[in-house]
Amino acid sequence: MMRRKEHWTSLSTLLGCRAINSMANRFFLNQSPSAPHVNSPFSGNSTLFFQVAKSYLFPNAPQSYVNRFYSESLKRQYASCWNCNTQSQRLLFLVCDSCQAIQPVDHSVDFFKIFGLEKNYEIKENLDGKYKDWQKKLHPDIVHSKSEKEREFAAQQSGRVIDAYRTLSNPRLRAIYILKLEAVVDFNEEETISEPQLLAEIMEIREAVEEAPNSNALTDIQYQMGEKLQHWSNSFANAFRSQKFEEAISCIQRMTYYDRVNEEIVKRL
Repeated sequence: MMRRKEHWTSLSTLLGCRAINSMANRFFLNQSPSAPHVNSPFSGNSTLFFQVAKSYLFPNAPQSYVNRFYSESLKRQYASCWNCNTQSQRLLFLVCDSCQAIQPVDHSVDFFKIFGLEKNYEIKENLDGKYKDWQKKLHPDIVHSKSEKEREFAAQQSGRVIDAYRTLSNPRLRAIYILKLEAVVDFNEEETISEPQLLAEIMEIREAVEEAPNSNALTDIQYQMGEKLQHWSNSFANAFRSQKFEEAISCIQRMTYYDRVNEEIVKRL
């Protein structure tokens, strides 16, 4: 069964307000050697800053979440290229702006950032173009003349871009990803629904797939599955937006059934 955490989302949601993020950013910029000195009680003392921030901004948050925010913020502060050591005031992803060296994978860059998207479930942009652009830059034929280290980074980055594309392109996988990224619940992806009506429907659909006389019949069933997936994808978006996480999980479970039917159809086509 689903296990609910205490009622708060991720730390980014708790901070939520631009003013707070701006305050943190200004503080970390003041720690940079190239930044002008600002007479602040927090200057040079990141531990003090986070002690005060925790007291005022997220007093009830588990320490593990505060530590994660702390470490990721410090990572942003000291982001520098492995090749030329140029420091950046943003997360380095894919290549260094200065020397164009391919960077190692940074897992704090989520799949949405890889494609330059806001962290929203509903995606209107076409991911294909951006995906092809990334893969062109990482293709072995392009990086073959680079060092072994950089070729390894390119292969790792390429794999992560592929994972991001597959996840965000699939409504069910995207729903699971954003729920884990932002939500207040833990859930088992393999947990099924004991709903007789749904199970009977899926059994009937599977029988139709097995008995389909030709590819046209399979394509018709595939189209119906697409409509059902779109329906539950829309339902998930509404539930997630309203923070009705139990409903959101139920939508994912239903999408899982229809996705598996599609997998069977693809095998037979």
